[in-house]
Amino acid sequence: MEVDKPRVAHEASPSEPLEFFRALADRSRLRIVGLLAAREYSVQELARTLGLREPTVSHHLAILKNAGLARVRADGTTRWYRLEADALHRRSRALLSRASLERIAADTSAEAGEREVLANFLDGDRLTVIPVSRKKRWVVLQWLARKFAAGVDYTEAQVSAILKRHHADAATLRREMIGYRMLAREGGVYRPLPESEWRSSP
Repeated sequence: MEVDKPRVAHEASPSEPLEFFRALADRSRLRIVGLLAAREYSVQELARTLGLREPTVSHHLAILKNAGLARVRADGTTRWYRLEADALHRRSRALLSRASLERIAADTSAEAGEREVLANFLDGDRLTVIPVSRKKRWVVLQWLARKFAAGVDYTEAQVSAILKRHHADAATLRREMIGYRMLAREGGVYRPLPESEWRSSP
């Protein structure tokens, strides 16, 4: 039986408030949270109950799981999901604490700097050039990484197609995103990693 390992308590990173609130900022995910608060559900049960397609439910569950709000266990070929109620309460208290809110305010100036970098390197939705500066490249790669849906597997062709919408050199951008831990590659399959695992140097 596969059981998720409990998460070790840690200080929230600057991206965690966004991940947490983004995970809850969707009507379908809120409905899933409400159902999981009562009992375990499989993807199939949730899809029938909510009137959604199974891949859509799996996508929502992956977002909740990456945010630490849901856990999964395997029982044969069926995967059962449940709400991490204690984690929901702990994280909501931690992320809304005075210290956490002060950190968010401190990040405002950094975000202004990132917007300036993007303004200098973007023409609409196209990247004019891949920045040579590692600091500026990090900003651009974060912008690109958010074009991918969390918890979804992509083929190399699909990753390249998404990147080519923004710049012709998809191969370089793909390698850089792997180096910065934004994408994981295994057996030709690419999966976006949560922002908490990204690192600012390859």
